[in-house]
Amino acid sequence: MAAFTPLPHTVSPCIVDTDDTFDAADGPSISLIQPRYRVVLAGKCFFHIEETSTGLVRGFRTDHNEACHLARRLEGSA
Repeated sequence: MAAFTPLPHTVSPCIVDTDDTFDAADGPSISLIQPRYRVVLAGKCFFHIEETSTGLVRGFRTDHNEACHLARRLEGSA
């Protein structure tokens, strides 16, 4: 039976930059903004591109990567 030796983990201090915190004057950070379109599984190998505000389907694809590409393209054209 083999014996395993634990690897040493180095711990680095975590420094928080207070300038990156949310400020109402600056507006919400990019991570708080909801995308306008999302890719939803609609069947076996079938994906809808839905508008998040209305729930309407704006397109569909049979490949997930193509569906994500269409959602990004729609997001950029808005």
